Amino acid sequence: MTERFNQPMSGNAMPRFAGTATMFRLPTPSELVGVDVAITGVPLDIGTSNRAGTRYGPRQIRSESVLVRPYSMATGGAPFDSFQVVDGGDVAINPYSLEKSLGLIEAHYARLAAARVLPISLGGDHTITLPILRALMKRHGPLALVHVDAHADTNDVMSGERYTHGTIFRRALEEGVVDARRMVQIGLRATGYSANDFDWARSRGVHVIQAEDLWYKSAAPAMAEVRERIGTAAPTYLSFDIDGLDPSVAPGTGTPEPGGLTASQGLEIIRGCFGLKLVGCDLVEVSPPYDVTGNTALLAANLVFEMLCSLPGCRRR
Repeated sequence: MTERFNQPMSGNAMPRFAGTATMFRLPTPSELVGVDVAITGVPLDIGTSNRAGTRYGPRQIRSESVLVRPYSMATGGAPFDSFQVVDGGDVAINPYSLEKSLGLIEAHYARLAAARVLPISLGGDHTITLPILRALMKRHGPLALVHVDAHADTNDVMSGERYTHGTIFRRALEEGVVDARRMVQIGLRATGYSANDFDWARSRGVHVIQAEDLWYKSAAPAMAEVRERIGTAAPTYLSFDIDGLDPSVAPGTGTPEPGGLTASQGLEIIRGCFGLKLVGCDLVEVSPPYDVTGNTALLAANLVFEMLCSLPGCRRR
């Protein structure tokens, strides 16, 4: 174990229920010098269309992350021996203006990109992904995208608004922020407003894997196809909406849909991103008021750990 990298505080050094509740009990430096990965909260929920509460997501995920240990016993991933990881704090969004918040988020992530810090984000509703993608595109060019969700989020407008958690990927494709030929949506399901709700993205070359395509089977073969489709050289972003998972394992979210992915399939999908050129990730739509047990946030914290393990250059024991 090297002394160069930050290590999560051990439960033997400080009880897990005590101490400062940072993500994985990592430090929160005031500067980004020498930082490889910043786990950043974006406590926004004014872009949501149903149940609010995702503004509390980052705080609850951090609180539950004390139960995550530093090594993956399944993959051998050792992210804290591979990267200098910090808790990057929260973006100071404007809780009264979605438009201003989008600008604040993009400016924050532009600073991270300029410092060559890879961002992993804790939502917040899914609206946060669009300004993050915009900031990263300015550094990397159009991005490949792995999008896990119950919903396509490709509506043109919602209640007359062009910028909401259900329109962001339509905007991203229209703006050329995302390369449609290297975009994959996984877990889409349930009911819609028309028979072709998932077809707008398909018509532009997006590969859609509906939840039913993965019922009762491992997601690993599908992820092998995803890696082949995207390739190893394309800058890739992973956006994971917790409602992509079934409400039986992740009830704490704003727009739950039955028949979703299992927790193990969620792990398989993120592990299947190892080998892609990930330049950023997010975990969004955790709404703690709808899961008083904290299990949704605990699962989210574990999924974020898997994201760290899937970053390029993560050592495997």
